[in-house]
Amino acid sequence: MPIQDTIRATLDELQVFGDPLDRLEYLVDRARAMPPLPESARTEENRIDGCMARLWMTVALVDGHCRFKTDSDSMIVKSIAGLLASLYDGATPQEILENPPDFLAEAGITSHLSANRRNALTQVWKKIRAFAENNR
Repeated sequence: MPIQDTIRATLDELQVFGDPLDRLEYLVDRARAMPPLPESARTEENRIDGCMARLWMTVALVDGHCRFKTDSDSMIVKSIAGLLASLYDGATPQEILENPPDFLAEAGITSHLSANRRNALTQVWKKIRAFAENNR
């Protein structure tokens, strides 16, 4: 599915929840269903700095498509990082660079996060963007 379709489908899915806190609760429920990263991937090399919670992200390029997986010891951080990773997972580097995550504000995701959690989201985006830039 093209990334624009993935973004639109996700926004439509989140708009069902009128209250932003309900959206966040939905994302946390989704995060609970995400498989954890294996212990072997929970390394300092994969750690995302800038968050009080521990947050890890793996990146790979498979057949010209970027693959992203995240995990955290905080369910809220895991949910917002997982949302961003899942939206860009499977996209080409060019698609990622052409579609920054401005839509998160439209979805009401960023407005109800603490500064620390917004920073974690920013750090995940920076890693996704840098990986795309290095692999285009």
